[in-house]
Amino acid sequence: MEKYQTINIFLSCCLFLLHTNVSTEVHVEDLPKNHDDHDHVRHHHAKHKLFVFGDSYADTGNSRKDTAASWKPPYGITFPGKPAGRFSNGRVLTDYLASFLGIKSPVPYRQIKSVNTSELKYGMNFAFGGTGVFNTMEKEPNMSTQISFFEEILEKNLYSKRDLNSSVALVSVAGNDYGAYLAKGGNNNNMEGLQNFTTSIIDQLVENMRRILSLGVRKIAVTALEPLGCLPPFTASSSYKDCTQTFNSVSDFHNKILQQKLQTLNNQSTEILHIVVLDLQSSFISAFKSIRTNISTGNVSTLLSPMKPCCVGISKEYSCGSFDENGAKKYILCKNPELSFFWDMIHPSQNGWNAVFSALRSSLHKFFK
Repeated sequence: MEKYQTINIFLSCCLFLLHTNVSTEVHVEDLPKNHDDHDHVRHHHAKHKLFVFGDSYADTGNSRKDTAASWKPPYGITFPGKPAGRFSNGRVLTDYLASFLGIKSPVPYRQIKSVNTSELKYGMNFAFGGTGVFNTMEKEPNMSTQISFFEEILEKNLYSKRDLNSSVALVSVAGNDYGAYLAKGGNNNNMEGLQNFTTSIIDQLVENMRRILSLGVRKIAVTALEPLGCLPPFTASSSYKDCTQTFNSVSDFHNKILQQKLQTLNNQSTEILHIVVLDLQSSFISAFKSIRTNISTGNVSTLLSPMKPCCVGISKEYSCGSFDENGAKKYILCKNPELSFFWDMIHPSQNGWNAVFSALRSSLHKFFK
């Protein structure tokens, strides 16, 4: 099988899985791979407001309760102790960044009518699981529409210009666009078509960030694409021990173009641009290595297979959170969910996100100093 055919199969699988989501100085930074084990929040970050855009890696409760797996057991089993709309057993990337900034996790946009207005002071989360930069197979708002929601909120004067001057945007892109592109009959006969589509994703992503900045947000943290070849469906053949470079090459190209386009944005700007790339690709790999090091040194606080998912369906017809018509669960849960890296077949667990964020923390301190 040729390389592009293998990638097409892989990306189609991803689509299914992700459904279950005035100065001249410029700062566009790529977070390095260093660890910083300081877990304490610095008080001078407490003034920030966080606005979140993207997909299931950042969604904290926008997906529909009647259809999304994130609202079904055993999701949320570690935090907050019940399903709450997060695609994990507990906290996700948004929660860790909010904690780092010294604030509570921002209210999901879909829940603003049911919360106390005092909760809005931390910002707002517009991310919807299963969505992308463009429209996907998930009938939820894409990133451009999410930004329009943000714009409408600003028009209602829920946030002042002063609020925006101390605000941060998290922009998450985990790969849903690729699966949708292939499912809709995109040019999957050669790598050139896929790479052209990647470029269009990044072009729109950069335009989205430009728009967010124009609305008054001062700083943006945008995710690089995670190592797709390290997702559980594609490490299963090696007993969840080895990533597949063929699939990781998609992430490599995506992240390369992201850096290039951000540099172009730098060159075109006459103002300071505070944009940091959250390097999920290297931080995932760093987390895997860290877990393996703990294993080799006799630390039993983690699982033997860091890339093995904790929650899976009992067969191929089912997935984490599946129940039959009689309400019987059709999934299997690992013994220690709080110690896994992957929660399900695509999303990190709370422990996984903690490990990833540990690999990002030191450079985030530099970015926000």
